[in-house]
Amino acid sequence: MIKVLVVDDSALVRKMLARELSKDKEINVIDTAPDPYIARDKIVKLKPDVILLDIEMPRMDGLTFLKKLIKYYPCRVIIVSSLAEKGSEVALKALEYGALDVVAKPGYSYSVEDMEQQLIQKIKAVAQIPIKKIGSKSLTKSVAHEPKKDSLIKTTNKIIAIGASTGGTEAIKQVLEKMPLNVPPIIIVQHMPKFFTKSFANRLNEICGIHVKEAEQMEILSPGKALIAPGDMHMELMRSGAVYYVKLKDGPMVFHQKPSVEVMFNSVAKYAGKNAVGVILTGMGKDGAEGLVNMKAEGAYTIAQDEKTSVVFGMPKEAILLGGACKVAPLNSIADEILKYLK
Repeated sequence: MIKVLVVDDSALVRKMLARELSKDKEINVIDTAPDPYIARDKIVKLKPDVILLDIEMPRMDGLTFLKKLIKYYPCRVIIVSSLAEKGSEVALKALEYGALDVVAKPGYSYSVEDMEQQLIQKIKAVAQIPIKKIGSKSLTKSVAHEPKKDSLIKTTNKIIAIGASTGGTEAIKQVLEKMPLNVPPIIIVQHMPKFFTKSFANRLNEICGIHVKEAEQMEILSPGKALIAPGDMHMELMRSGAVYYVKLKDGPMVFHQKPSVEVMFNSVAKYAGKNAVGVILTGMGKDGAEGLVNMKAEGAYTIAQDEKTSVVFGMPKEAILLGGACKVAPLNSIADEILKYLK
């Protein structure tokens, strides 16, 4: 049984999470806490495997509590945040501080059933992460790089597609920071809720030399630009002549995810083929594994993150087992592998 502690100032949310999570036979909600001070004592006493942490709470906010927790008592933490733009920015900061994943609280467009399904999967995934990896500098430390100025592009019809889930926000940042200003267009699916992806894109745009933004419907791709799929829409690559663009669409979840890496990779295999580079990074489950196989079959160069540097070795592992990876590489060398191939 995975022991879970729920920390939220709302009695209604605590009751709802405990009720929904208890439906799964592998999860045991051992207790709840209305604020970080009470949570601190219960964490030491009960030693939960996973902590669900709200951000906005009385007496001490969740972000301050998280920083102290990761420093003095490393724990597996999933942020359960309001589905709002302000909340998403703070939640992204929590991921930088050592939280392992983020889930949106149910809202008008995000049901309890959606939350329950995703949260149960995330709990099971992060429960497998060794405590020694929590806050590990080898996983989270990123060295800033000046964008490379040397010429890479012989043609403008190359495409880079990147998919990630748990642990992916830091992994994607490390890859994009190394991209030169004239890098071929990049499309990205990171498993995140609505609003969170826009904040994530804005944050990356501040850090990286290339232009990073949340994708818009029918947006044309161009060198030096990376598009991140919105948190509630699938994103497909399309092509009209020599021009690539993205199509956003609603629809059912694929491998319990929307956006889905699988949907994106399959469209890249279809419309870019051998002109594509596919990268599958840290994440739970198997979303994107078969899609990477399809990309490789169409002649694309494919890369999977290795086990040692993956926060969760789920998606990359599945892709490797299926024979979908041309190269298995540690996170700190993936950008170099992409650029070396493009040259």
